[in-house]
Amino acid sequence: MICFAAIMPHPPIIIPGIGKAGDLRLVQNTILAMNRMSEELEKAKPDTIVVISPHALLANNSFGINSAKKLSGDLLDFGLDEEMNFENDLEIAREIQKVSSSKNIVAYFFESALDHGAMVPLYYLSENTRSKLIHLSFSDLDFSSHYHYGEVIGNILEHSSRRVAVIASGDLSHRLIPGAPAGYSPKGKEFDQRLIELLKEKRTKDILNFDKALVRSAGECGLRSIAILLGIIRSKDWHFELLSYEGPFGVGYMVARLI
Repeated sequence: MICFAAIMPHPPIIIPGIGKAGDLRLVQNTILAMNRMSEELEKAKPDTIVVISPHALLANNSFGINSAKKLSGDLLDFGLDEEMNFENDLEIAREIQKVSSSKNIVAYFFESALDHGAMVPLYYLSENTRSKLIHLSFSDLDFSSHYHYGEVIGNILEHSSRRVAVIASGDLSHRLIPGAPAGYSPKGKEFDQRLIELLKEKRTKDILNFDKALVRSAGECGLRSIAILLGIIRSKDWHFELLSYEGPFGVGYMVARLI
């Protein structure tokens, strides 16, 4: 059963040892929200955590499932010599691949290290859990395809005897301010505000039909993760609780719980 669902950002700069003291102060609301999420996950007591990452192996027309027996990764590329290791829940992973194929959804297996899209949320979440892990990627397909893939996953998880937490990893616009990583666009703030509004109002159809020009202008990386998550929890009585949102470096960081 699904016992927990959340949206979490993945900027390495929010991790002590990577972000400098001044930077960490600027994202204090995000850090506090991530710590709160860790505490709430501990109360949910999941047996397995599903992480959907924008930075996992990407394919144009199919969805990836990490099939490595042990899932591990580090943040050495960002200056932190710290490794995390998890046991893969291969039983559920294989079931996702099998059922997806029967629904004419291409879900393929890959083996690679955990990327920072997974590692940053797990840095905060793993402190209070010894759960198994499932590491998923999204694709270049449209948002509705991601939602339908999520529906397949959600049906499997709801019928599982395991308690499962689902994390949609993703940052919002990368163009919020002049000097932002992807350049500045006034559409960045518009996108972030619109997405938060739609999530609060549970307007899933409008999220899946988001204006494509606005999405491109915003330079986001989390909308497909969120579309999969919304498909996963489609049959649940979810509500959107915004724990924090800020973008001091020009990238929108949103921490929110849905279940």
